[in-house]
Amino acid sequence: MSNAEQQYAQFRADRIAEVTAQRGALSLVLTHWDQPGEPAASEATALADFPDTAVLTRLSRPHIDTGEMQHGYRVWQSDSPAAQAFEGIDAYPYDPAWVVTGRFEFVDADRVVPFEHLRDGGALRRHAVSGDLVFTHDGTEYRVEALDTELPTGPGLQLVFADTTNGAETYGAGRFLYVPLPDLGRALKPGDVLPVTLNFNTAEIPPCGFSNQMNCPLPPLRNRLPFAVGAGEKKVQYADGFSL
Repeated sequence: MSNAEQQYAQFRADRIAEVTAQRGALSLVLTHWDQPGEPAASEATALADFPDTAVLTRLSRPHIDTGEMQHGYRVWQSDSPAAQAFEGIDAYPYDPAWVVTGRFEFVDADRVVPFEHLRDGGALRRHAVSGDLVFTHDGTEYRVEALDTELPTGPGLQLVFADTTNGAETYGAGRFLYVPLPDLGRALKPGDVLPVTLNFNTAEIPPCGFSNQMNCPLPPLRNRLPFAVGAGEKKVQYADGFSL
Protein backbone atom coordinates (compact mmCIF):
# COMPACT_ATOMS: atom_id res chain seq x y z
CA MET A 1 0.00 0.00 0.00
CA SER A 2 1.41 3.40 -1.02
CA ASN A 3 1.78 6.28 1.42
CA ALA A 4 -1.13 8.08 -0.28
CA GLU A 5 -3.34 5.01 0.12
CA GLN A 6 -2.36 4.74 3.78
CA GLN A 7 -3.29 8.38 4.30
CA TYR A 8 -6.62 7.73 2.59
CA ALA A 9 -7.31 4.75 4.86
CA GLN A 10 -6.56 6.96 7.87
CA PHE A 11 -8.86 9.67 6.49
CA ARG A 12 -11.70 7.15 6.26
CA ALA A 13 -11.09 5.90 9.79
CA ASP A 14 -11.00 9.49 11.09
CA ARG A 15 -14.29 10.24 9.38
CA ILE A 16 -16.03 7.35 11.11
CA ALA A 17 -14.66 8.57 14.44
CA GLU A 18 -15.83 12.11 13.65
CA VAL A 19 -19.45 11.31 12.77
CA THR A 20 -19.90 8.81 15.62
CA ALA A 21 -18.45 11.08 18.33
CA GLN A 22 -20.62 12.35 21.19
CA ARG A 23 -21.19 15.56 19.23
CA GLY A 24 -20.76 14.01 15.81
CA ALA A 25 -23.40 14.63 13.15
CA LEU A 26 -25.14 11.31 13.84
CA SER A 27 -25.85 12.44 17.42
CA LEU A 28 -27.69 15.64 16.56
CA VAL A 29 -31.41 15.17 17.30
CA LEU A 30 -32.65 18.76 17.49
CA THR A 31 -31.72 22.22 16.27
CA HIS A 32 -34.01 24.91 17.67
CA TRP A 33 -34.07 28.66 17.06
CA ASP A 34 -35.92 31.12 19.30
CA GLN A 35 -37.65 34.09 17.74
CA PRO A 36 -35.40 37.14 17.19
CA GLY A 37 -35.14 39.28 20.31
CA GLU A 38 -36.32 36.51 22.64
CA PRO A 39 -34.00 35.50 25.52
CA ALA A 40 -32.19 32.20 25.18
CA ALA A 41 -34.17 29.21 26.48
CA SER A 42 -32.98 27.77 29.78
CA GLU A 43 -31.16 24.44 29.80
CA ALA A 44 -34.01 22.87 31.76
CA THR A 45 -36.54 23.97 29.14
CA ALA A 46 -34.38 22.88 26.22
CA LEU A 47 -33.73 19.41 27.62
CA ALA A 48 -37.16 18.81 29.18
CA ASP A 49 -38.14 16.11 26.67
CA PHE A 50 -34.77 14.38 26.45
CA PRO A 51 -32.97 11.76 28.58
CA ASP A 52 -30.32 12.72 31.13
CA THR A 53 -27.58 11.65 28.72
CA ALA A 54 -28.51 14.37 26.21
CA VAL A 55 -26.03 17.25 25.74
CA LEU A 56 -26.96 20.87 25.03
CA THR A 57 -24.90 23.37 23.02
CA ARG A 58 -25.77 27.00 22.30
CA LEU A 59 -26.07 28.83 18.97
CA SER A 60 -26.55 32.42 17.86
CA ARG A 61 -26.84 34.12 14.47
CA PRO A 62 -28.27 37.20 12.78
CA HIS A 63 -31.82 36.53 11.63
CA ILE A 64 -31.88 35.87 7.88
CA ASP A 65 -34.49 38.60 7.21
CA THR A 66 -34.00 41.27 9.87
CA GLY A 67 -30.38 40.83 10.97
CA GLU A 68 -31.54 40.87 14.60
CA MET A 69 -29.63 38.50 16.89
CA GLN A 70 -31.32 35.13 17.24
CA HIS A 71 -30.54 32.56 19.95
CA GLY A 72 -30.78 28.82 19.50
CA TYR A 73 -29.51 25.49 20.70
CA ARG A 74 -28.72 21.95 19.65
CA VAL A 75 -29.42 18.71 21.48
CA TRP A 76 -27.08 15.74 21.01
CA GLN A 77 -27.70 12.09 21.88
CA SER A 78 -24.93 9.58 21.24
CA ASP A 79 -27.57 6.82 21.08
CA SER A 80 -29.79 8.67 18.59
CA PRO A 81 -31.83 6.60 16.11
CA ALA A 82 -29.40 7.56 13.32
CA ALA A 83 -26.38 6.52 15.41
CA GLN A 84 -27.98 3.16 16.21
CA ALA A 85 -28.84 2.52 12.55
CA PHE A 86 -25.45 3.67 11.19
CA GLU A 87 -23.45 0.96 9.41
CA GLY A 88 -20.71 2.96 7.68
CA ILE A 89 -19.87 5.34 4.85
CA ASP A 90 -19.60 3.92 1.35
CA ALA A 91 -16.71 5.44 -0.61
CA TYR A 92 -14.77 5.08 -3.84
CA PRO A 93 -11.34 3.41 -3.78
CA TYR A 94 -8.40 5.79 -3.67
CA ASP A 95 -7.60 7.19 -7.14
CA PRO A 96 -4.48 9.34 -7.65
CA ALA A 97 -6.06 10.84 -10.79
CA TRP A 98 -8.40 12.81 -8.50
CA VAL A 99 -5.57 14.67 -6.77
CA VAL A 100 -5.80 17.86 -8.79
CA THR A 101 -3.48 20.87 -8.84
CA GLY A 102 -5.23 24.23 -8.87
CA ARG A 103 -4.89 27.78 -7.62
CA PHE A 104 -6.64 30.22 -5.32
CA GLU A 105 -6.97 33.79 -6.63
CA PHE A 106 -7.44 36.17 -3.71
CA VAL A 107 -9.90 38.99 -4.42
CA ASP A 108 -10.92 40.75 -1.20
CA ALA A 109 -11.00 39.72 2.47
CA ASP A 110 -14.45 41.33 2.82
CA ARG A 111 -15.99 39.65 -0.21
CA VAL A 112 -19.15 37.62 0.54
CA VAL A 113 -21.32 35.40 -1.65
CA PRO A 114 -24.95 34.28 -1.05
CA PHE A 115 -25.52 30.54 -0.51
CA GLU A 116 -28.80 28.69 -0.25
CA HIS A 117 -29.09 26.27 2.70
CA LEU A 118 -31.02 23.03 2.93
CA ARG A 119 -33.44 24.11 5.68
CA ASP A 120 -33.99 27.76 4.70
CA GLY A 121 -36.72 27.31 2.08
CA GLY A 122 -34.78 29.00 -0.71
CA ALA A 123 -33.62 32.01 1.32
CA LEU A 124 -29.96 33.00 1.01
CA ARG A 125 -27.25 33.46 3.64
CA ARG A 126 -24.03 35.30 2.91
CA HIS A 127 -20.65 33.64 3.51
CA ALA A 128 -17.08 34.88 3.25
CA VAL A 129 -15.62 33.88 -0.14
CA SER A 130 -12.46 35.94 -0.39
CA GLY A 131 -11.33 34.62 -3.76
CA ASP A 132 -11.83 32.14 -6.60
CA LEU A 133 -10.76 28.49 -6.59
CA VAL A 134 -9.61 27.49 -10.08
CA PHE A 135 -8.72 24.06 -11.48
CA THR A 136 -8.70 22.20 -14.80
CA HIS A 137 -10.43 18.93 -15.66
CA ASP A 138 -10.11 17.25 -19.08
CA GLY A 139 -8.72 20.44 -20.59
CA THR A 140 -11.52 22.72 -19.31
CA GLU A 141 -10.91 25.33 -16.63
CA TYR A 142 -13.45 25.58 -13.80
CA ARG A 143 -13.75 28.59 -11.50
CA VAL A 144 -15.73 27.81 -8.35
CA GLU A 145 -16.73 29.54 -5.12
CA ALA A 146 -15.24 28.12 -1.91
CA LEU A 147 -16.03 29.40 1.56
CA ASP A 148 -13.23 30.71 3.76
CA THR A 149 -12.70 28.34 6.69
CA GLU A 150 -10.19 27.39 9.36
CA LEU A 151 -8.72 23.88 9.12
CA PRO A 152 -6.60 22.03 11.71
CA THR A 153 -3.58 22.93 9.55
CA GLY A 154 -4.51 26.62 9.31
CA PRO A 155 -6.51 28.74 6.83
CA GLY A 156 -8.31 26.86 4.09
CA LEU A 157 -11.30 26.67 1.80
CA GLN A 158 -14.56 24.70 1.93
CA LEU A 159 -15.80 23.77 -1.52
CA VAL A 160 -19.51 22.89 -1.62
CA PHE A 161 -19.93 21.14 -4.96
CA ALA A 162 -22.26 18.98 -7.00
CA ASP A 163 -21.40 16.65 -9.89
CA THR A 164 -23.19 14.16 -12.10
CA THR A 165 -22.86 11.31 -9.57
CA ASN A 166 -25.23 13.01 -7.10
CA GLY A 167 -28.37 11.04 -6.38
CA ALA A 168 -27.40 7.90 -8.27
CA GLU A 169 -24.00 7.14 -6.73
CA THR A 170 -23.36 9.87 -4.17
CA TYR A 171 -25.29 11.99 -1.69
CA GLY A 172 -27.99 13.84 -3.59
CA ALA A 173 -27.46 17.37 -2.25
CA GLY A 174 -23.74 17.49 -3.12
CA ARG A 175 -20.53 17.06 -1.17
CA PHE A 176 -17.88 19.08 0.68
CA LEU A 177 -14.17 19.29 -0.09
CA TYR A 178 -11.70 21.00 2.25
CA VAL A 179 -8.63 22.58 0.64
CA PRO A 180 -5.66 23.79 2.74
CA LEU A 181 -4.07 27.10 1.79
CA PRO A 182 -0.29 27.54 1.88
CA ASP A 183 1.12 30.09 4.33
CA LEU A 184 2.70 33.09 2.59
CA GLY A 185 3.99 34.46 5.88
CA ARG A 186 2.00 37.66 5.39
CA ALA A 187 -1.54 38.86 4.88
CA LEU A 188 -2.97 38.26 1.42
CA LYS A 189 -3.56 41.22 -0.86
CA PRO A 190 -5.83 41.50 -3.92
CA GLY A 191 -4.29 39.75 -6.89
CA ASP A 192 -2.32 37.18 -4.88
CA VAL A 193 -2.39 33.68 -6.37
CA LEU A 194 -1.69 30.62 -4.22
CA PRO A 195 -1.10 27.09 -5.51
CA VAL A 196 -3.47 24.54 -3.97
CA THR A 197 -4.19 20.83 -4.20
CA LEU A 198 -7.74 19.55 -4.51
CA ASN A 199 -7.76 15.95 -3.29
CA PHE A 200 -11.23 14.81 -4.34
CA ASN A 201 -10.53 11.47 -2.62
CA THR A 202 -11.35 13.33 0.59
CA ALA A 203 -14.71 14.66 -0.65
CA GLU A 204 -17.20 14.31 2.20
CA ILE A 205 -20.90 13.76 2.63
CA PRO A 206 -22.11 16.93 4.38
CA PRO A 207 -23.46 16.76 7.96
CA CYS A 208 -27.06 16.88 6.66
CA GLY A 209 -26.47 13.35 5.31
CA PHE A 210 -26.18 12.17 8.93
CA SER A 211 -28.86 14.31 10.63
CA ASN A 212 -31.94 16.09 9.32
CA GLN A 213 -31.29 18.76 11.95
CA MET A 214 -28.22 20.07 10.14
CA ASN A 215 -28.62 23.08 7.82
CA CYS A 216 -25.95 22.58 5.15
CA PRO A 217 -25.05 25.06 2.40
CA LEU A 218 -26.02 23.87 -1.08
CA PRO A 219 -23.80 24.08 -4.18
CA PRO A 220 -24.24 27.39 -6.01
CA LEU A 221 -24.64 27.33 -9.78
CA ARG A 222 -20.91 27.74 -10.53
CA ASN A 223 -20.11 24.77 -8.27
CA ARG A 224 -22.34 22.29 -10.13
CA LEU A 225 -19.71 20.43 -12.11
CA PRO A 226 -20.86 18.92 -15.44
CA PHE A 227 -18.84 15.72 -15.00
CA ALA A 228 -18.63 12.76 -12.63
CA VAL A 229 -16.27 13.05 -9.67
CA GLY A 230 -15.65 9.34 -9.03
CA ALA A 231 -13.77 9.86 -5.78
CA GLY A 232 -14.47 10.41 -2.11
CA GLU A 233 -17.48 9.44 -0.05
CA LYS A 234 -20.63 8.14 -1.72
CA LYS A 235 -23.53 7.60 0.69
CA VAL A 236 -24.19 6.92 4.36
CA GLN A 237 -25.02 3.28 5.03
CA TYR A 238 -27.92 2.71 7.44
CA ALA A 239 -29.70 -0.44 8.54
CA ASP A 240 -32.51 -1.58 6.26
CA GLY A 241 -35.71 0.37 6.84
CA PHE A 242 -34.08 3.41 8.47
CA SER A 243 -34.53 6.86 6.97
CA LEU A 244 -33.63 10.33 8.19
